[in-house]
Amino acid sequence: MNPVVAAVSRLRLLSRWWGARPAAVRDREFAFVFTLLSFAAPLSRIGAQFGDLPVHGASVASVLLTLGQTLPLAVRTRWPAVCLALVGTSFALHECLGCPPTFGSLGLYIALYSAGAHQDRYRRFVPVAATGGYAVFAVTLYALGSPQGLVDYVLYYLVLAVVWGLGVLVRGRRAHEAERRRLTAEVAIATERSRLARELHDVVTHHVTAMVVQAGAAQYLTASPDRLHEALDAINGTGRRALAELRFLLGVLEATGDSATPRERTPMPGRVPDLVEQARAGGQPIELVEEGVQPDMAVGAQLTAYRVVQESLTNAVKYAAGQQTLVRLAHTPDWTDVEVTTAQAADGAPVSAALREGGPHVSGGRA
Repeated sequence: MNPVVAAVSRLRLLSRWWGARPAAVRDREFAFVFTLLSFAAPLSRIGAQFGDLPVHGASVASVLLTLGQTLPLAVRTRWPAVCLALVGTSFALHECLGCPPTFGSLGLYIALYSAGAHQDRYRRFVPVAATGGYAVFAVTLYALGSPQGLVDYVLYYLVLAVVWGLGVLVRGRRAHEAERRRLTAEVAIATERSRLARELHDVVTHHVTAMVVQAGAAQYLTASPDRLHEALDAINGTGRRALAELRFLLGVLEATGDSATPRERTPMPGRVPDLVEQARAGGQPIELVEEGVQPDMAVGAQLTAYRVVQESLTNAVKYAAGQQTLVRLAHTPDWTDVEVTTAQAADGAPVSAALREGGPHVSGGRA
């Protein structure tokens, strides 16, 4: 493997590992490493310096003020305003006392960026307070004899403002992405609810129609107790199946309002022979013809085939009661053709559906 490609791959893995860790843990680890680098040569002598005041030797004060610019970064995302206040105060005292340059002074830029990117409360107050603190810092440097002019103070302020602005920009992009994901989730939930509404319509229409037809036929069977018992059993079975499907669909509908992904509870398709037997029990003469071996299809395609047959048989019972009905399933390795016809179709156009890999395609006339 190319060394450059291998290095990039390792960096990506390291970035994913680092990004998966909790923010509080990352901040503490970052502050710890940054503090070590601030006291390690040669980085310890590199850092931001402003004011051009006489530089004194290292002392306990310079060490403490360096720690004041690095350790507060451990809370830069949790309490960014507090972090900025501590780091900014330590930086100002470090420069006013003439302490030697330190790598830890770069913590001021990190704290400013963090305040722009992570501050939630008092977002407008923080930059105003920071500007006031900078004005006090500039006046103090001037009083201590700094040779810097007004232009220098303004340019340095603009640099700090740009760093803070970068954090604000990142925050805005992050908020935009969160809003986009929220809207996408809402659209997915609305689509799922619409699909479930269609499922509920199919279930209720089919089973209730079958129960009405079976109940209507049962009133003519009072003279035949055995046949009446069979008709009542058929009505009971139809009602139980309707309740089972309704309970399941209502459970899926309830799940769409939770954090669970709606597609994780896609209804499982039933069996076409069960639909045929149910319609036969209501007195509809139906012939089921199945050709070939059913291929492995996605659950959505199987459910579409089941619903096509269910809706077609419902229409046949409602509009062609007592007429001979044919249900034909033609299977090939790549698709399944569903055809439901009745003997009195006005235009002879059957209801059919070609179900192929990659999604169903429905076409045809009426049953």
